[in-house]
This record gives sequence, C-alpha cells and structure tokens, in this order.
Amino acid sequence: MLSVISVPGLLAALLLAAGPASADELVIAVAANFTAPVKRIAADFERDTGHKVLASFGATGKFYAQIRNGAPFEVLLAADDETPAKLLRENQAVAGSQFTYALGKLVLWSAQPGLVDAAGAVLQRGAFAHLSLADPKLAPYGAAGMQAMQALGVYDALQSKLVTAENIGQAYQFVSSGNAELGFVALSQVLKDGKIDGSSWLVPSHLYATIRQDAVLLERGREHPAALAWMRYLKGDKARAVIRSYGYEIP
Repeated sequence: MLSVISVPGLLAALLLAAGPASADELVIAVAANFTAPVKRIAADFERDTGHKVLASFGATGKFYAQIRNGAPFEVLLAADDETPAKLLRENQAVAGSQFTYALGKLVLWSAQPGLVDAAGAVLQRGAFAHLSLADPKLAPYGAAGMQAMQALGVYDALQSKLVTAENIGQAYQFVSSGNAELGFVALSQVLKDGKIDGSSWLVPSHLYATIRQDAVLLERGREHPAALAWMRYLKGDKARAVIRSYGYEIP
C-alpha cells in the first residue's frame, strides 16, 4: 500500500538512514494537485511490480528547494515543466528523463451550490469575503489563478480578499472547510465520478499559461530499479487512463 508521509517526517526518517532506500522502495515528491491520481497509480504499481512507494505531497517550489538541499527523493512529479528543467541544468536530475505526464486544468470552485456561476462573473461582482489561492511563487496552479485574474482585470480589486495557501492542497482545504467561500483549485481535486459538487467555473485555458506537469528522474534514482520502473509505469496505458479520469489531458 502507498505510504504517504509528511515532508518533515520523510526527511527526518530518510536523512537519518545509513544508506539509500532498499531496492524495492521508491521515494517520490508529488505536486499536491496530483495527490488523488498518484495514490491510485501507486496502488496499481505496487500490485504489478512488488515495489513500495513512499510519497510526499506539496508545492513544487518547496520540493525544488528541498532537492537542492539534499532531500532523498528519487523522482519528482512537478506541477510545471520549468522546475524539472532547472534541476536538469543544475545536474540534480538525469538527462533525457524529463517528460510531460499531464496537462492541468484550473477551476474556480466553491463548496456552496450557486455561488460560482458558469461564466466566472462572481469575480467581477466580488460578493465574497475570501478567495483561496495557492502561493503563486511556489505553486504553478496559484500562478495560473493569478494570471487568470489579471487577464480578467480583477486582480487588483480582489487582492484584499485573497487567502494565500502554501500549496494547491491547502487552497482546496480552505474552500472545502468554509474558511474561504471560493478559490482556484485543480480540476482533479474536485472532479469525482465525472461530477463536481458545489459550484464551479472551468477557467478558459487562454486566461493562463499552459500547466504542463513534468516528471523527472532525480540523481538519487539514476540506477534504482524501483525508480526506473516507476518512470516507465507512468507512461503506460493503465497510469494514463487514471490520469485522464481525473480531468487531466495527456499530450
């Protein structure tokens, strides 16, 4: 079964270990928006290969800093394509291993039925107290939300209402808990069995830069059989079917 562990807990456990993870144990860093899909993919991967997956979920920007500081991850599933490319340039990742595993979609969502209209006009009206947004400096989906507001000409007017989350997972939690009436989240977080509870607006893709989510094999996983197997598995038909089921596109 997939083991989910907090970043501090993972780092404490693995950095204190005498050596690298065992041959059948894989340590991955996963962008928060991809939490639900990766849990399903990892469960299939473990059944099909016998390898075990240890996963941490968070903001891509924070993972970048942790990897640079020696965090023991073997694979990064980022929420952008820039961070894996940067790690490659800095010799922190394996040349030729970067590929796009998903194209993300941004949604303006509220747990309250009827609050968010099908055209996103709620942003112009501003009849709400708090709007959740992942930190644009760390989270690509947060940057996409900011770009969308800027394109609509409402960013300046809404700045005082923004509740900045550490990552897209926390942005979702703020809205689902009612601490923010609405927020920008990933479609994959709210799409369940083809439906979205509450109210939502699928933000038109021309309002934000394409969210190209790339995977990359990190140097620690260069010769690790489980890491290499994971990278192959993520490109397979079974994993791609799961990814599509959560509303992502695959190039």
